Parts: sequence; C-alpha cells; structure tokens
Amino acid sequence: MCVCVTFIAIVDGAITTVALPSIARTFQLTTAALDGVVVVYPVCLAMAIPASAWLVERFGAKRVLLTALGGFLGSSLLCGAAADLGQLVAFRAVQGLSAGLLFPAASSLLYSTFNSWEQVRISRYMIVPQQLAPAVAPILGGLLVDHLSWRWVFYVNLPLGLPAVVFGAVFLAGHRGHRPGRFDLTGLLLSAAALGSVMFGVCEGPNRGWSSAAVVTALVLGAILLTAAVLFELRVTEPLLRLRLFADRLFRDTNLINLVGLVPILGAMYLGPLFLQQGQGRSALESGTSTFPEAFGVLLTVQIAGILYSRVGPRIIIGGGLAMVSGVLLLFATCDQDTGLWTFRAYMFLLGVGMGGVFMPTTVASLATVSRKDLAQASTLNTVVRQTGGAFAPAAVTTALVLSTPAGAAASPPVSAYQHAYLALAALAAVTALFAFTLPDGPARAAASRGTTASGRTPAPRRRHEEAR
Repeated sequence: MCVCVTFIAIVDGAITTVALPSIARTFQLTTAALDGVVVVYPVCLAMAIPASAWLVERFGAKRVLLTALGGFLGSSLLCGAAADLGQLVAFRAVQGLSAGLLFPAASSLLYSTFNSWEQVRISRYMIVPQQLAPAVAPILGGLLVDHLSWRWVFYVNLPLGLPAVVFGAVFLAGHRGHRPGRFDLTGLLLSAAALGSVMFGVCEGPNRGWSSAAVVTALVLGAILLTAAVLFELRVTEPLLRLRLFADRLFRDTNLINLVGLVPILGAMYLGPLFLQQGQGRSALESGTSTFPEAFGVLLTVQIAGILYSRVGPRIIIGGGLAMVSGVLLLFATCDQDTGLWTFRAYMFLLGVGMGGVFMPTTVASLATVSRKDLAQASTLNTVVRQTGGAFAPAAVTTALVLSTPAGAAASPPVSAYQHAYLALAALAAVTALFAFTLPDGPARAAASRGTTASGRTPAPRRRHEEAR
C-alpha cells in the first residue's frame, strides 16, 4: 500500500512537465504561461503537510491515508477533464494538498506498525518506487501524450490508485486515533503560509530570477512567517508541529543531514540532464538512458546497507555514502564536451551507490529514539525537511550555473559552468559527510539489534501480524 502511494505521488509530481507543450497547444497559450500548473503542486503540498500529524493522531493513519488518496485520485480525474487553465490550476492545487497528507500518513502508518529491525528490511523495498518513479515518469508521460493525449497524464493515476484504495479499505488494520488536543489553527496558518511562501520563492527563483520582486518578496515573507511560526510553536502547550522533538540530537542531526545532504544528491540528478542536453547537445532519449543507471546503484547499496545497519550503525553508512557522493561529483567535474555516454553512465551508477547509503539509514535512524505517540509528528517533520531540501537542490544548481556563466551567455552556459556546479555540490557533500561521521548512532544500532519498537517495546507477534496487514 505504502509502496503504491509513494510511486503514484512521485510520478505525478514529475510527469506533468512532459505534458506542458501539449497543454499549451490545447489552451492556445505559451508554455511559460503554464508555470502555475507546475508550481502550485509543491506549494500546496508544503502547505498541507503541517496539518497531517494532527489529522493522523485524531482520525488514525488509515483513514487519513485513504481519504487523501481518494482526494488525490478525484482531483486527478478533474485535472484531466479541465476545460481551461484556471480549472487545471485549481484542481492541481487540490492534488498538491492531498499529496501533502499522503506522504506523512503513509510514513506514520509504516513506522508505527514495524519495529526498527523490520523498518530496515522494509526500507530496502520502499526505495524501489522512490528510485523508479522519477525515471519512469518522463517515459510514461511521453508515451501517453504522443499516443493518447495530455489528459491521460492525470487519468493514469486512476487505474494505479483505485486498486490501492480498495486494498487499503479491506486489508489495512484500522487505528481509530485519539483526541490529540485542541487544533492549533494559528500554528497551521503561520506554518502553512511560511512553507508555501518559501516553496514558491525557491521554485520560481530559477525561472524569474532571484532578484525579481515576486521571488524576493516570497522569500523574505516566508522567512518572517517561518520565524514567527517557530517562536509560536515553541510557546504553546499543544503545538501543531512539535518542534521540541528537535531537542533529541539523533532526530535533529539526521534531519539536518537530510536537509543539506539532499541538495548535492538531488542537485546532481537535476544537473545531469542539463549537462547532457545543453552542454553536450545530446537528445532527451540519450539523457534519460544515461541518468537511469543511478537507480541500479541505489538499489544495490540499499540491500547491502540493510544487512550492515545493525552491525556497523547508520553513522558509518551515511558518512561513507556522502563521502562517495562527494568523490563521484568530483569525477563529474572532469566531464567535458568529449566525455562519452558510457563514462557518464558509469559515474551515474557510482553516484547511485553512494546515494543508497544515505536515504534508508537516515530515515530509520531519525525515528529510533522517537516514542510511538510522537511518530506522526516525527514523520511530518521529516517530510517537511525532505521537501525543503528537494526544493533547494535545483535552486542551488541554477545559482551555481548563473554565477559561472559569462553575462552574455546566460541562455547557453559553457561546459566550465557545469564543472563548477559539480565542484560546488561536491564540496557541500563533503561537509555533510564530515558532519555525518559525528552522528550519535548508539541508540539506533541498539534498537535495530534488539528489534524493538520506537517506544522501546517489542510488539507481540499476533499484534504485529495484524498491524502489518
């Protein structure tokens, strides 16, 4: 169930870009005019995340997950049937709001059901949709647009998602939830507005320019609102976001690694196609087949990391993975106009090998010392951090390219600009690796070794079996 939900949401976030030219022709607009169709999704996703933990605690993860998935599928149907741009943007916003509840609810359900040792094993399978979805999305989108229409980019969610709804309704164990306390409306308004403003500024910065009035206003307003939200949430007795969880060093440090470490990792994934298509003049097909080997590297390392997790601990795995990412990015920095595709593919595979040592261990370790009653909140905070880090990645790459490009060549950055961008990402990965080697992973190793739950208790076999259903 969680694998299916993750796959659908990631594919939908990436597949829409492929359909933009066809949508523009249908509505007789320029592709640039459709910017809102893309940006509204991450903005609304970020705005919905803060409320997810309270909803999961109040109504149970199963009910929230199925409701959000139903809303996601319903809005997908409406997006496909949109008669004009206004309707498409509005329904796309509903999609983003639903996705903002899907990720935390799925994570909360998964990590509250299984103990730390089981989480390591499950993460070896959860990584599959996370790696395959971004690679499959452009190919699937191209086939649907070419052979059917752009509307099927949204309709395709229905045959994938409806069986998941039926399966979840029948087989998922129900958790009624409890009364988590008074709903923190002020905290929601502040945090949602802050995250939405920051996400808008970061997403639009590369397109409109970092000095444009809209981007500067959004980032400044987002920073002010974020500061106000943090101060408010730390003072109230029943906050919407339990920021006090960051007082736990393991939870705080793993999230910091996620926030900063995702920038060079996802930045490299964003920079690769740009280098191949713009720097070397390759086709989109050559670019897609050359970046795809990264997924194989990740899948290989995750299996090994799952075996070694309880033996050596997440600190060495994460630090070693980030160190390898930094080293491979230095190799990318040597690529020039004459670098062959198979050399690039080999580097992408090695990059995936390093990346596989980062994703799973940081997620599992971040929840090792979190009590069961705080799992929904911890999952929500993890999602906020990952979404923010993911948004910063393309912004960092674009900024590095702009700073390394002569004033008169902004439209076509030279190969040296891409090399400098890779060097900047390598430096950031190296700094994050050094920090990762200071991670206090003793509790995470102990929890994985003895197979305890996040609260320190070993669930009874019968109960664990029922929850796993």
